[in-house]
Amino acid sequence: MSAIVFDLDGTLIDSAPDIRAAINRTLVDAGHAPLDLPEVISFIGRGLPNLVERAMGMRGIDMADHARLTDTTLMHYNAASNNLTRVYPAVIPVLTQLRADGHRLGICTNKPEEPARKVLDHFKMAHLFDAVVGGDRLSVKKPAPTPLRYAFAALGEASSLYVGDSEVDAETAQNAGVDFAFFTQGYCHIPHDKVPQRWRFDHFDTLPDIVAEAFAVTGQDR
Repeated sequence: MSAIVFDLDGTLIDSAPDIRAAINRTLVDAGHAPLDLPEVISFIGRGLPNLVERAMGMRGIDMADHARLTDTTLMHYNAASNNLTRVYPAVIPVLTQLRADGHRLGICTNKPEEPARKVLDHFKMAHLFDAVVGGDRLSVKKPAPTPLRYAFAALGEASSLYVGDSEVDAETAQNAGVDFAFFTQGYCHIPHDKVPQRWRFDHFDTLPDIVAEAFAVTGQDR
């Protein structure tokens, strides 16, 4: 039928508290003050290396240590239990419904692929997705269109919709030539009205209606 690809952090899951715990452990171990949650959220969206770089900049840490501190933060995050992460309301039943309706589902995230798969396993969602493309799968990350195109190619469908929560996701969809549904409860860093979008929603209960409209407009030959 059709393919729907989702961003992960800020779209399906609220993972910022666990991400904060990982970067703060790195900072504190290096002798620096931790970050508060709004600060960490403001860094989310362009991948872990970017998040670590911005955290280092805020704390005045020499960028020569960037690779090591990125690896350390990933190690801390991989070792975490995901106990601070939450799935947004109605996500799992809606994904289950969409899959039962015949849509193929995928993930395209700037999160490294190992922790992305780990969190999907933790919340018993992995079976819902036929493709997972993490931020370390390819040589480029979102907003480059390549990861999103790769995810849709893996699903093998021409009819497509991308669902995300940020200006990065919107730009990715634009760059890939794919319609975008904007989830407003995540980690967007600009006013919502400035996010390029065809649809907007604030609760996953309304996503099936958006999906029906998205694929009814052009039918299955999209």
